[in-house]
Amino acid sequence: MDVINQREAAPFTTADGSTIRELLAHRNSSIRKQSLAEARLAPGQATTPHHHAVTEEIYYILSGSAAMTLGEETRPVGPGDAIAIPPGMRHTISNTGADELVFLCTCAPGYEHTDTFLES
Repeated sequence: MDVINQREAAPFTTADGSTIRELLAHRNSSIRKQSLAEARLAPGQATTPHHHAVTEEIYYILSGSAAMTLGEETRPVGPGDAIAIPPGMRHTISNTGADELVFLCTCAPGYEHTDTFLES
């Protein structure tokens, strides 16, 4: 049985600039076709606009407030919001609040730096 506590997952910085803790993925569990991570952004911080050629993502906001940009559309998001990010879609999330933004990120297939393509 794979049970990984967030406090025990080592943080690392992804290609888009967010700090994540990979909770379940092929690198640390029996999971093979998806991944689950906790991501954090400090106030005023944003991920670098990017897309994934293969991976689809879901962001689920736990705390904080943000502006989510998907393609040409930007809208405010906050706790309880789930955001669908299809493969190939340019996206970025910006912390617009005074507190740290915390969200879950699921990826299918699992997150890989090599499937992250930075854009300007």
